[in-house]
Amino acid sequence: MPRYTAIGERLTEEFDGVHAADTVDRCVSAARHGAEEVTGSAPPDLVERIARRHLEVLATVAAEKRRRTRRSSLDNAP
Repeated sequence: MPRYTAIGERLTEEFDGVHAADTVDRCVSAARHGAEEVTGSAPPDLVERIARRHLEVLATVAAEKRRRTRRSSLDNAP
């Protein structure tokens, strides 16, 4: 797993304030396993691209949930 440590560090820094380090680690691990399952190998550049995309999608979903929560709480205002 040392090959992927640098990926986790880069992505943790990139998504600082958006995702916790353990979320980044889980995405890197999932990306590695997914790449191995689909292609039979997990080159670090592919793992990093997949993990980054997962983290971007998670951030988009979280932002949309926050937006909807804010909007629905405004709808309930007296």
